[in-house]
Amino acid sequence: MKSYKVESFNLDHTKVQAPYVRLAGVKRGTADTIYKYDIRFIQPNEGLMPMRAVHSLEHLIAENSRSHSNQIIDVSPMGCQTGFYWTMLNDGDYEAMLDLVEATLRDAANATELPAQNPIQCGSANHHDFEGAKKLAADMLAKRDEWHIIFKDEA
Repeated sequence: MKSYKVESFNLDHTKVQAPYVRLAGVKRGTADTIYKYDIRFIQPNEGLMPMRAVHSLEHLIAENSRSHSNQIIDVSPMGCQTGFYWTMLNDGDYEAMLDLVEATLRDAANATELPAQNPIQCGSANHHDFEGAKKLAADMLAKRDEWHIIFKDEA
């Protein structure tokens, strides 16, 4: 298989077992370290998260995660619609990351309103599925005990 510069392009997606939380990369600077996590909700090549629900979940994660950590750089949906990349500054504690994802998804699953769902604060304010996002969060939380299992042969 050809090797690529993008870490996820070198991941054998047929061997992973979603859902999981995986440290996908570490970049060390002169003073800081960036940690990129692969938060996989859906089994690659077997399903995908509906785009409107992804958009709403991104709003919920982006807003609520910052109530639990000030080390978050960004949370971005994957183009394949199977998960999110979550980037942290100087925080590579895997167990703490699991707790952060759990707390954030609990907030999302229990949310009563969708942050910034309006044309002033969102570039596609009519392209949301709030209930779908809450279901994605709840489904991921239901498998919390499995998040550390990345590959099928580890199960």
